[in-house]
Amino acid sequence: MEVHLTTAQEAFIREAVASGRLHREEDAVHQAMLLWEERERRRLEILACVDEAEASLARGEGRVITTHDEVKQLAEDVERRGRARLAAEQKSA
Repeated sequence: MEVHLTTAQEAFIREAVASGRLHREEDAVHQAMLLWEERERRRLEILACVDEAEASLARGEGRVITTHDEVKQLAEDVERRGRARLAAEQKSA
């Protein structure tokens, strides 16, 4: 496989090697691939959650939020449930 980098990218990699952050230039490609793989995993998780949410709405579950007041009410509900859960956890600890 042949990879073409910009002059700035090559300089960035050389600086990372020179400063000791990377041992070899190939390590930059390895690090980039790890980050890309992680980003793709997160993207797939998000898409799965969106699919799940859409299916839930299609079944008539959940609630559709279209106004600022509905968003505010949802935020208040989430905060109230979160505080109640935290209080319950603190009591059981």
